[in-house]
Amino acid sequence: MSFYNWLTFISAILVTVLIIFTQTRGASVGAGIGGAAEVNLTRRGTEKTLFQLTIICAIVFTLSLVLGALA
Repeated sequence: MSFYNWLTFISAILVTVLIIFTQTRGASVGAGIGGAAEVNLTRRGTEKTLFQLTIICAIVFTLSLVLGALA
């Protein structure tokens, strides 16, 4: 497997885990998956860090797909 394949695989797993952690923060797992009627407008502390890490990992995932396709 090439470097881009490994990078895509690892970033895909990280994005999935981070999204699950972001959705279940402050709620039960069922509420995170099923969707609670709760809206948080401001992210602070750990929640903000998880959100930013999710965005970074999603960008890395997308770039690894594009660069892997071009390579």
